[in-house]
Amino acid sequence: MRELIITADPKELAVKAADLFAGVAQESIRQRGRFTAALSGGNTPRIVNQEISARLADQLDWSRIFIFFGDERPVPPDHPESNYRMARESLLEKVPIPSENVHRIPSEKDPQEAAKEYEADLRAVFPAPMDFPVFDLIFLGMGEDGHTASLFPNSPALQEEERWVVKNRVERLETDRITLTLPVINRARNVIFLVAGASKAPALKQVLEGPPDPARYPSQSVLPRGRLVWLVDHAAASLLIGK
Repeated sequence: MRELIITADPKELAVKAADLFAGVAQESIRQRGRFTAALSGGNTPRIVNQEISARLADQLDWSRIFIFFGDERPVPPDHPESNYRMARESLLEKVPIPSENVHRIPSEKDPQEAAKEYEADLRAVFPAPMDFPVFDLIFLGMGEDGHTASLFPNSPALQEEERWVVKNRVERLETDRITLTLPVINRARNVIFLVAGASKAPALKQVLEGPPDPARYPSQSVLPRGRLVWLVDHAAASLLIGK
């Protein structure tokens, strides 16, 4: 079932996201002894990371928290466009998480090799007999074109049904990305979209209220077995009829 939560602004969105993060983390640790979360890149996730680090550094057992990434650009980890660098600066270096609990995509390598290595890393953390990993929480953003993670409109990765992580060619940007695949995302216990700003409003309306067209709007393909929350601010939700 899809939940739509509309907040006044990005700050309120970040507070709500931090509350959800804390709740899922505590429940996961209580039930399974650990909490596995995949982070997203982007401006809104940065604000969410900052809220989590400011409010929850002393509130959670970070030794039992394991951080992953939904996608990455083919850049070194210290590059300004690196999702890992953004997460490190806004969250990871501000909380007492053991370094070995942070699993970044080795994006300084060839994208194909990086995808293979990251999948091998995931398989070590989520061992057989799992056909796909089951994350406790995956944070996702959404682009103005309706993409999520690095699953872009009409890109090859949208058809992947077996691999956990792939290199995805984005012709419009003339670049490759490394991304989790839809089968992985859709097995998560909790998926939370973080969407803010008026520029996202047209795509959000199409994704949530338009006819099914997942090749054009990949975010429509995110239909997890667990809980799906769209956490959006008022500006992003401005065109929705059913808000």
